[in-house]
Amino acid sequence: MTAPVFVVEHFDVDGGGRYVLDGPEGRHAVSVKRLQPGEEVVLTDGAGRYAVCDVIAAEGKDRLVVHLTSVSEEPEPAPRITVVQALPKGDRGELAVETMTEVGVDAVVPWQAARCITQWRGERGLKALGKWRATAREAGKQSRRVRFPEVADAASTKQVAALLAKADFAAVLHSDFERGSEPLATAELPAEGEIVLVVGPEGGVAKDELALFEEAGARAYVLGPTVLRTSTAGTAATALLLGRTGRWS
Repeated sequence: MTAPVFVVEHFDVDGGGRYVLDGPEGRHAVSVKRLQPGEEVVLTDGAGRYAVCDVIAAEGKDRLVVHLTSVSEEPEPAPRITVVQALPKGDRGELAVETMTEVGVDAVVPWQAARCITQWRGERGLKALGKWRATAREAGKQSRRVRFPEVADAASTKQVAALLAKADFAAVLHSDFERGSEPLATAELPAEGEIVLVVGPEGGVAKDELALFEEAGARAYVLGPTVLRTSTAGTAATALLLGRTGRWS
């Protein structure tokens, strides 16, 4: 089992290389994980910087003292994978973010598609976005990542099209009787740059949305012969892309 991951804002140490993990993260390490001297932990800022540390002592209920020698940085992933996720119903949005984070997605863009039943407006939208970001942070820790996925502000269809236009590979998961979508498993993928994948809502991507995305340079692809829920399609597609680009090798 790899060492547990805890999020920190800085890596400041005293003269002896001692670092004190306190607050909610320290409480989780001491009172929940019950870490003991000699065990290993990983401290990260969630943006790629991290340190592998040895536990020295636990103090009280929320202070873990570790020995920190050096800070490393994980290289930026290549190619970078962004999933534009249409807003699902209920808590399926957090499920999508959680599983995509565990698999290894680099960024998630919430999308208010035309056929989305869920609407992010005002305080409700801000609260939902906060849940997605908190889910990405916790799933990043659970899956032992040191570079957590970015969860952007909710995007409009025009903003998604602009994102697709800048991508090195742009794909929309879409299939209907009038369109011969290609398999994502055989698409030619870039070795570097940005891959942007659009996952539509349960009702599918509307024709005018698809036309706008195709005008921006995206093409329609399918994952396979079965139909996936919007909350699982992004995870399956991300896994496929990570394997095909060599990031899982």
